[in-house]
Amino acid sequence: MRELPLKYGCNPNQKPARIYLQEGELPLKVENGMPGYINFMDALNAWQLVKALDEATGLPAAASFKHVSPAGAAVGLPMSSKLKRAYFAEDLEGLDDSPLACAYVRARGADRLCSFGDFIALSRPCDLTTAWVIAREVSDGIIAPGYDEDALHVLKQKRKGGYAVISIAPEYKPQSIETRQIFGITLEQGYNDTPITRDLLKNLVTKNTKLTQQAETDLLIALITLKYTQSNSVCYAKDGQAIGVGAGQQSRVHCVRLAGDKADLWWLRQHEKTLNLPFVPNLPRPVRDNAVDTFLSPRAQKAFGDGKWEGTFTREPDYLTLAEHEAWLSELKGVSLASDAFFPFEDSIERAVESGVSYVAQPGGSVRDSEVIACCDRYNMLMAFTGLRLFHH
Repeated sequence: MRELPLKYGCNPNQKPARIYLQEGELPLKVENGMPGYINFMDALNAWQLVKALDEATGLPAAASFKHVSPAGAAVGLPMSSKLKRAYFAEDLEGLDDSPLACAYVRARGADRLCSFGDFIALSRPCDLTTAWVIAREVSDGIIAPGYDEDALHVLKQKRKGGYAVISIAPEYKPQSIETRQIFGITLEQGYNDTPITRDLLKNLVTKNTKLTQQAETDLLIALITLKYTQSNSVCYAKDGQAIGVGAGQQSRVHCVRLAGDKADLWWLRQHEKTLNLPFVPNLPRPVRDNAVDTFLSPRAQKAFGDGKWEGTFTREPDYLTLAEHEAWLSELKGVSLASDAFFPFEDSIERAVESGVSYVAQPGGSVRDSEVIACCDRYNMLMAFTGLRLFHH
């Protein structure tokens, strides 16, 4: 198959639409459903991300994509009971026996609100446990290098049989030159095939040079995530997963703030008061996600007070006080932060510190590099200059 017609493009008025190769066969097979233009944009970016993560770490990887940027990305490491509860995954049987399922639960759990209606990518063939995880979430489709027969059967039942399931040939490599059109004008560039490896983290420019193995892995995860995130972008990562992605902002510090706020929410979801929210039985998962997001916001009491909690909780929730909020966030440590381009000012480092960042990777090259390094030194942070910009548009 060299060409696949699509229902329409980014919007229903954009017709005709298709995907195709100028030469050779498409490395794709639609196993189920009818993926659209945006689905394929998400799928192809997400596949590159998880393939690179797997190659860099040797671990199965998963990504949760929305609007051509990852809401979350992770590798298949075990999860604590607290993290399972925070991700609404404590009832999943066989989760500990499937690193691939753990990877997706982590990727989805990083930002469950943004992952609603995601497109999923897996670096390895989908197994039954991972399929069961996906079956109970609101999602538009999946791309993977293959599917176990029983897993494919489960996925084909999703969305009344219309769930988009795509297989991709893992050995496929694109042409060295890529093109795109904007306003009828063709742009051309070399495909960004520079690998992100541990060698990029050798140029340590701060006084602190103690890079742990886990932090090194987290920085790789953050950098690879950024390679397929709409720029400007930054990514916070911890314990094998992205915990906050800031994408598509015009100002670098706004990326840092956006991603840092998401990292803070990731951590606050693990507070005992959040874990023990008294949800009414059988409340749909997306409704719980929205309720948690509201509970952790400054408007929680206004939203749930005066009996407005009824229908969501069995009683009015025990709200987090400002002191509890601040005390809990102060315990977040050892976070890794990567940026797709240099930090022009030290304000980004000052914001990163508030979310427990201890390790930083960025290309370097700003006229104020020395000021940024000095700021990291004040907080005993480690910073690596990668020399590699990762813009993606």
